[in-house]
Amino acid sequence: MAEAADFQGMSPSPARRWLRRTGALLAGAPLLAGLLQLSAAAPASAASGTVSVDIDTLTPNVPTDGDTVTVSGTVTNDSKQTVTDAQVDLRVGPELNTRSEIDGVAAGGEFKPGLDGTIVGGKYVQKFSKLAPGVAQNFSISVPVDELDLGSDGVYQLGVSLTGQTSAQQWQQVLGIQRTYLPWQPEEADTKTKTAVLWPLVSTVHMTAETGSNAQQTPVFLDDDLAKEISPGGRLEQLLSLGKSLDVTWVIDPDLLASVDAMTRTYRVQSGNGTVAGTHQAVAKQWLAELQDAVADKEVVALPFADPDLASLAHNGTMVSGSLSHLKEATDVAATTVQTVLHVTPSTDFAWPVNGAVDPSIVKVATSAGADKVIARSDSLEETAGLPYTPSAARPIGGGTTAVVADARLSTAFQGDLTSASASTLAVQKFLASSLALNQQVDKQRSVVIAPQRLATASQAQAMAAAVAALQGGTWSQNQTLTSAAAAKPDASATTKVPSASAYPAKLRRQELSKLSFEQIAAVRDKLDKFKVILTDQSRVVTPFGRAMNREMSTSWRGRPAEAQNYRDGVRNYLNTLTSQVKLIDKSDTKLSGRSATIPVTVQNNLVQGVDHLVLRLTSTSPTRLKIGDGDYEEQQVAVNGGHSQTVKFTTSAQANGQTEVVAQLFTEDGQAYGDPVRFDVKVTEFTATVMLVIGGGFLLLVLAGFRMYKQRKRAAEREAADGGPDGPDEAGEPVDGPQNPEGPEGRLSEESGIRPGADDPQQPSDPTPDTAAESADPSGTGERVDR
Repeated sequence: MAEAADFQGMSPSPARRWLRRTGALLAGAPLLAGLLQLSAAAPASAASGTVSVDIDTLTPNVPTDGDTVTVSGTVTNDSKQTVTDAQVDLRVGPELNTRSEIDGVAAGGEFKPGLDGTIVGGKYVQKFSKLAPGVAQNFSISVPVDELDLGSDGVYQLGVSLTGQTSAQQWQQVLGIQRTYLPWQPEEADTKTKTAVLWPLVSTVHMTAETGSNAQQTPVFLDDDLAKEISPGGRLEQLLSLGKSLDVTWVIDPDLLASVDAMTRTYRVQSGNGTVAGTHQAVAKQWLAELQDAVADKEVVALPFADPDLASLAHNGTMVSGSLSHLKEATDVAATTVQTVLHVTPSTDFAWPVNGAVDPSIVKVATSAGADKVIARSDSLEETAGLPYTPSAARPIGGGTTAVVADARLSTAFQGDLTSASASTLAVQKFLASSLALNQQVDKQRSVVIAPQRLATASQAQAMAAAVAALQGGTWSQNQTLTSAAAAKPDASATTKVPSASAYPAKLRRQELSKLSFEQIAAVRDKLDKFKVILTDQSRVVTPFGRAMNREMSTSWRGRPAEAQNYRDGVRNYLNTLTSQVKLIDKSDTKLSGRSATIPVTVQNNLVQGVDHLVLRLTSTSPTRLKIGDGDYEEQQVAVNGGHSQTVKFTTSAQANGQTEVVAQLFTEDGQAYGDPVRFDVKVTEFTATVMLVIGGGFLLLVLAGFRMYKQRKRAAEREAADGGPDGPDEAGEPVDGPQNPEGPEGRLSEESGIRPGADDPQQPSDPTPDTAAESADPSGTGERVDR
C-alpha cells in the first residue's frame, strides 16, 4: 500500500483515514446492500425509547489527531420490565454538511436504522447484565479518535445507543439512543472565521428611588437578590469567573455597577413596611475587584443606564412627550458610571434592542441618543438575496448607521433549561458544530458576532463558557472584538433593508411596556420638575429619581408586568411623600374685628434640606367684602430651612360685614401651583357689640347733658327776669349754678363730640374717631383671631 504521504495535499493521518474508509466501503458494499434491503423491509424498532440515554460529558469537545474521545453518561430503564443483556454502543453517523442538517438531528427519539450510523463495536462498548425498572446506570466509553474512522473535515453525528431485550420482546434490539455532534477539524483551517463573542453582565432592577436622610443618602434596595447573584455560585459570579478567562467583549449595564458599588457601603433593604441593614459589603467589594481585573485589558461596551427597552420606547414611548429624553440621560450617565467604578473607558456607540429584533422605528430610537451601531440578529434582519453562506455581521442600513447582525443560531444556542449535564453537553456540541459548518460554507473570511441572551442563568453561563473556550481553542475561528466586527468590510451581497414594523415578532410585542407605563413615568417626571425648583440641593432628589425613572424603562421588566407596575407605584408614592413634606398648615375659621388686621399663614418644611423660590399667595374670594393687601390677593416670597416652619403675615382690610372664604396656595416662582391649597373662612364684624354699647352710652350722655343745660339756662332766665334784667348781679357775687367748669360734663362732651359748649368759648378741635374699637379681651368663639 502506498504511503499516505504520496497523496499530494493530504497529511499522513487524513490520507490514512481516507484509504481505510474507502477500502471498508468497497469491501462491505455487498453486505451494505443487503442490510439496506433488510432495513427497508423491517419497520423501526417499536421498543426504541424504552431506555433513556443521556450523554453527560464528551471530551474533548473538538478532538484532533491522536486524541481519545470519552463519552460518559447514564442509561435509565423507563419501562416496567427489566432489560437484560444490555449493551451501550457508540455510533458514528453521517457527515452533516449544512447547518440545516445539524438543526434537523433530533437529540433523542426512535432509533432510525441506516441513518443513525454504524456501531464502533469491538472493545469500545459497555455491558449491563440487567437494567431494573426506574434505575439509572452510569456508563463511560473511551475510544481513540482514529477508531471512529472520521473522514474529511466537518461535522459528524455521534450517537450513543443501548441494545437489549425484555421479557415481552426477547431479542436484541435498540431500546434507546441519544445523538450529539462531533466537530472534526484536526488541522488549522485555511480560512478562519473572525468571531466576536459578547459577554453580557446585566441584571434586573434592584435599587429604589428612596435614600436615607443622612449626608451619604444611604440607598434602599428592593430586595437582597443581587447579593445572591454576586455571591459564590451565583449567576453573576459565574459569568464573571468564567468570562475572565475568555477573549470576549464585555457588555455591561451601568446600573448593575452602580448597584453593586452602592452595596460596598452602608445600604438598606426593604422588609415589610420598613427597611433592614444590608450585610453583603464584603461580597460586593470582592466581585467588583475581580471585575476590574477581568476588564482591564478587554473591550467594554456600556449599555445605556438600566438597559432601557428600545423597542417599547419606539412602539409606545414616543407617543408620550419627554420619553426619549430619558434615553439620552441614560446614555450620558453610562460612560461616567463605568469609568468611575471600573476605571476603564467604555464604548457607548452600540444600541442593543431585545433579541436583536429591529424595525425602522427601533433603529430611529436606538440612534437618537448618539449610538451609530445597532446590534441586530439574523432572524430579524434576515437574508433575502439567497446567499448560500452567512455574510459578515456589519451591514450599512442608511443614515450613517451600521447594523451589526449577530448569528441567530450561535446566539440562541444556550437558551432553555441547561441544568442537566446532558442538556448542557448537547448545547455545547451543537454550538461548535454550527460554528464549524458556518466556517466551511465558503472559502472567504467573514466576520461573525455572537450575542447571547442578556440574563443567562448560572448553568447557561457554564455551557456558554465551555463552548466559547473550545471554539477559541479550536482550529477554525479567530478572536476579535465587537468594534472590529462592526468596522469590517460589509458583504456587498448581504441584505441591508431593515424589516418593516409588521415583521416585528408578536411575542416580543406583547411583552413591551405599554403606553400607560410611559404616561406614568412622564407624570413622575413632571412632578419632579416642579419639586426640584424649590430645593436648595436638587441633586439629593434629582439624581436618585432620575436613575429610578431609567430603571422604570428597563428591558428586564419584560415578562414581569406586575413587578414593573409595583416599581412604578413605589417611585410615584415616594415622590408624593417627599413633596408633601413642604406644605401649608391647616387653618381654622377666623374672625376679623375692625376694619384692618393681619392674617398669619404657616409654611412647614419637614425635609432635611431647605426650600426656596416659593411664593405664598393669599386670595380673597370676595374682595368687595375683604381685601388682601391692595387687591384680590397678595403674594410673599417664602424660604424655609429644613425641619422648620415659617409664618407669613398678610394685611387685610374689611369693606363690609359678613363671611368670606380665603384661599392660601403655594406657587413656584414660574407660577406653577405647589401642593394643596388651604381654605378657611374669615368672618368680618367691623362694628362689634362693645363698640355699639360705647356709642350708645355716649349718645345717652349727650342727651342728658343737653337736657341739663336747657334746665339751667331756663332757671337763669327766670331769675334774671325776677331781678330786673340780665345785668343785675347777685349780691353773693356768683351765678346760681356757678361757673361752667371746663372739666365738667360739657367739657367732656366737647372733647368726645367736637361741639362747642358756648359761643364765647374758644374752639377746640376734636380727636379723630378710631377706625376700629379696641380689641376685645373676650373669647372669639371657635374661630381664630387675627393679628392687628
